[in-house]
Parts: sequence; C-alpha cells; structure tokens
Amino acid sequence: MKPETLNFFDKVYEVAKLIPFGRVTSYGAIGVYLGAARSARMVGYAMNGSHGKDVPAHRVVNKKGLLTGKHHFAGTNLMQQLLESEGIIVINNQIQDLEKVYWDPSKEL
Repeated sequence: MKPETLNFFDKVYEVAKLIPFGRVTSYGAIGVYLGAARSARMVGYAMNGSHGKDVPAHRVVNKKGLLTGKHHFAGTNLMQQLLESEGIIVINNQIQDLEKVYWDPSKEL
C-alpha cells in the first residue's frame, strides 16, 4: 500500500511495526514523526484498535514510560509481561531506565 493511501491509524501501525524488539516509544513520538505533533491521544486510539493487526502495541507507552494502555490488553498484566519478555524492566507500571530503551522514530528512521 502506498503511504498516501494509508489513513492515520494505518500510518501509526506502520511506525509501530518498526519499533525494535526490546525498545519502546511514546504515543507523542509517533505523532511527531507522522507530522501531527499534537496527536498523542489519536495514536493511543490507534493502538487500542490494533488488536489482530500484528502491531506490537505493547511497545508504545506514554512520555514518562507509564503503561497507560495496559487495560486494553487481555489479562491483568499482559502488556507488562510482553515488555519483560523483551528484557524491559517494569516497576509499578513504569518502564525503568526509559532513556536506555527509548526509540524515537524521528531520530531512528
């Protein structure tokens, strides 16, 4: 699919699919990368609707590293478990050493 034919949610999914294993990014960073700097909430809505689309939504957190989207995952702690399976440390619903695991699409792509 050509980028100009993708809707905003599809563009969000394409960026999220590029987040490397063992890394996280924020809703806002994806929005900035897509040229919609004030669209973090819309990116969150896209992540909420990503089930069944092979999108690693667990790798998208808020700007402080909080697992604010965890209630959209099946199971009590699935988002945390997925992150921990990639070597990311989560304590009290927050990514530890965020600066070490943070991936910024505007700088990496």
